[in-house]
Amino acid sequence: MYSNFMEHGIEYAKQAVNEDDAGNYSKAFQLYMNALEYFQAQLKYEKNPQIEKTIRQRCMGYLRRAEEIRAILDNGGSVPASIGDASVTAQPKTGPKPKDGGGKDKEDPEQAKLKAGLDSVIIREKPNVRWSDVAGLESAKLALQEAVILPVKFPQFFTGKRKPWRAFLLYGPPGTGKSYLAKAVATEADSTFFSVSSSDLVSKWMGESEKLVSNLFQMARDNAPSIIFIDEIDSLCGQRGEGNESEASRRIKTELLVQMQGVGSDDQKVLVLAATNTPYALDQAIRRRFDKRIYIPLPDLKARQHMFKVHLGDTPHNLTESDFEKLAQKTEGFSGSDISVCVKDVLFEPVRKTRDAEYFMKSSNGMWVPCEPKQRGAVKTTLLELDAQGLASKVLPPPITRADFDKVLARQKPTVSKADLEVHERFTKEFGEEG
Repeated sequence: MYSNFMEHGIEYAKQAVNEDDAGNYSKAFQLYMNALEYFQAQLKYEKNPQIEKTIRQRCMGYLRRAEEIRAILDNGGSVPASIGDASVTAQPKTGPKPKDGGGKDKEDPEQAKLKAGLDSVIIREKPNVRWSDVAGLESAKLALQEAVILPVKFPQFFTGKRKPWRAFLLYGPPGTGKSYLAKAVATEADSTFFSVSSSDLVSKWMGESEKLVSNLFQMARDNAPSIIFIDEIDSLCGQRGEGNESEASRRIKTELLVQMQGVGSDDQKVLVLAATNTPYALDQAIRRRFDKRIYIPLPDLKARQHMFKVHLGDTPHNLTESDFEKLAQKTEGFSGSDISVCVKDVLFEPVRKTRDAEYFMKSSNGMWVPCEPKQRGAVKTTLLELDAQGLASKVLPPPITRADFDKVLARQKPTVSKADLEVHERFTKEFGEEG
């Protein structure tokens, strides 16, 4: 994806110079900002020092010219002479004074500033979470594939009245994989992915929050096909009319409603994906904007079994398929997050055994591993003593065993209560569908 950043940056720069020469300063400003965005993205991956230096020079030149144009638009003043000695492919030139003093498009620099603030929410690097990494949730995965993958790869399928889904609400108890599913969408989709939380869209300045929402959707449309993922959407869109609701909160919800209403039009390829742990807290009008409301439940037996394997990965262990099945049976009521925490704790058990061991033996490959006192080849020593002998790099922890899991599970309890589950199941009967 990033191989085209340089080409896009140069193209935007050329367009910016043309608009600059023509006196279209509002357009030129935005194009310079677009060019800077792509050059900055290229810098993240560029390994050649000489090319990196050239890109930085370009950025300095374009940024300086953009600041000059901002001053022109803000004050209606004359155009500064040049952008200095920056070495650029498409160098902006001095143009005449802006037409009509630039008053008509005076808000463009402000929009560019807001868009620059939102730039960090664009996920440029794929999270590397595949559909196969998401245990269970087959219905949710199929629905998201219909909305994300098929329209891009097979646009001919979606003609006439057949339109792809445009807004998904994923709800369920904490730790069931809603955000993880969104990461899989970001990995699998050939789309620009915007991942935002309430903190990205809420500003202390009066009127700026709704502008951030508006600019977020505009950026998504400009970069279509794209996906906007809003995590914990309930913190932005609680029920209207509540006593603790502020004027700013009402304006954000209104703007979000307006923007989501526009997303469904024929010429826009923007998918809105949102997640919440408290679906009843959502404003009714916002809830209706989501054409698909999918319940992400606690993992079933097979999903839990798969999760244990995924989280263990290639860590050495001696568990059998039967062991994984029994672990899944013992963790009824555990969320995906609970299982992740469990496995993370288990991964440290071999380290603890090695740290506390009093006997070690030398294996056939020359590595020292902890062992029982009566085991053949056992040597009475400790980890610290081996370290003192300069053998620290020759010590290996033992493989993970079923007993390690039993020890950790004896002290761990599920974090989702029955009351939490009842709330989500009731919401599913009223408004949602099973995931």
